[in-house]
Amino acid sequence: MNRPPVPLSAIVLAAGEGSRMRSERPKPLHRLCGRPMLTYVLEALGTSGVDCVAVVVGHKGEWVTKKMQEQQHDLRLEFVEQRVQRGTADAALVGLVGLPDDPAADGADDGDVLVLPGDTPLLRSGTIEALVERHRDSGAAATVLTAQVDDPTGYGRVVRDGSGRVSRIVEHRDADPEERRIDEVNTSIYCFRRSLLAPALRRIQPDNAQGEYYLTDVVGVLVAAGHPVEARVADDPEETQGVNDRSQLSRAEAELRRRTNAELLAQGVTIVDPSAVYVDTTVRIGRDVTLFPGVILQGATVVGDGSELGPWTRLVDTTVGVEAVVEQTTGRSARIGDRAVVGPFASLGPGAEVGDDVTTGAFYTADQTG
Repeated sequence: MNRPPVPLSAIVLAAGEGSRMRSERPKPLHRLCGRPMLTYVLEALGTSGVDCVAVVVGHKGEWVTKKMQEQQHDLRLEFVEQRVQRGTADAALVGLVGLPDDPAADGADDGDVLVLPGDTPLLRSGTIEALVERHRDSGAAATVLTAQVDDPTGYGRVVRDGSGRVSRIVEHRDADPEERRIDEVNTSIYCFRRSLLAPALRRIQPDNAQGEYYLTDVVGVLVAAGHPVEARVADDPEETQGVNDRSQLSRAEAELRRRTNAELLAQGVTIVDPSAVYVDTTVRIGRDVTLFPGVILQGATVVGDGSELGPWTRLVDTTVGVEAVVEQTTGRSARIGDRAVVGPFASLGPGAEVGDDVTTGAFYTADQTG
């Protein structure tokens, strides 16, 4: 008799203020390649077999909730508020409230729950799947995604016992000199056996330099109770990097743009110089399109098969037909028809429309249909 699959849910921690961003915008909503940072985390979960995601919001939580509900997701999302910022363990406990009832309570197979931060936009679904696979194959109570880095300064260190299992995680500020020499660090991404998580969270005390309830302390609680805790080392440490300031945001955006261009190349788009072309992940481009240096495509822009764009062309929320040529042009909320030739030095404002087979000539300007 085939057993039903083990349920998998997730808690995404997105309640922090993100003060180092120096912004009125909540950190989860800072945009990368045209979409909020949190969207990429949810997208990775959506292709990893997760049934339901509880998003824990706090700072400007109504703003975060509204914006994320406007996005398209293949996930069941529940938003729960952490009213007082008391640490990641408290946030995880709040997140459990947003998930459906524990299947183990009805005698079903114990489910698993992922807990991860909402500021890791480079995380791939394959990495999440590998973590869950390791967790289930080992039968562990918890499995930590770790990374080996050249400079572990500022990260929590993963302390293993003689058998190679995780015995505890110690934050950098609380680590002694020997522990600070460990180069395996915590990524703050975990997979827990759900029935064990809530009891372990309730046993945590804020006995640390910050006076907060650390989610990392769950590891020590589980180990002390005799439960095994395992680790899965990330293949690419860069995927696990969090975004805490504008510099890290810029680096994450560069990597996402690199991935986007690589995917476009694989799909049959010619990009003359990928380092000089910027395409949002919200843009749709047909086959046999050529993008010359200086092309910037943003928002809901759509480009038809066989068109040539650039050099030095920026289009926002603009539709381009098939086999069009657009050179040194700016366009916003405009439409360019099939086989049209636009530019150089054209400016298309909202509502502007260039018809099929039309050649605009140089310095063409339009800001309405007609």
